[in-house]
Amino acid sequence: MADARIYADLKADHDRHRALLRQIGDASGDERATLFETFRIEVSAHAAAEEEALYATMLANPDLRDEARHSVSEHKEIDDYLGEIAGLDVGGNEWNERFAAMRHRYEHHIDEEEEEMFPAAAQELSDAEEARIAAVFEDRKPKEHAIAAATPPGDDRD
Repeated sequence: MADARIYADLKADHDRHRALLRQIGDASGDERATLFETFRIEVSAHAAAEEEALYATMLANPDLRDEARHSVSEHKEIDDYLGEIAGLDVGGNEWNERFAAMRHRYEHHIDEEEEEMFPAAAQELSDAEEARIAAVFEDRKPKEHAIAAATPPGDDRD
């Protein structure tokens, strides 16, 4: 695992997501709505780029396939939460409950990636594969960010 750039890129995103989740939890009203939309776009772009870069490679490796499938399903679950929450009143109890559930689920997901999936991938993937994955992720993420910003919450673009 000489080229750990991909894992550093993903971890840096996760750290930004954790910070946004804290800010959203502490905010109210318009600020909360703005922060949530920032989070939704950022997480959507991150997930799409991660799936295209890392997960696609992991799915092709029999030793990593199950972990990748599990994570793809968690991305779908988080995306469903984001769409649902976006349609709720940001000041309401239902919004707070759904946000808390999504936050718990997402934090579990990224902890699992960092503690289990990334180390497993690092053991299986070559330095060249990791470097290629990092390049794909870094290329795709800004493009996915623009797509996510232009896509209404909860709108599956597949």
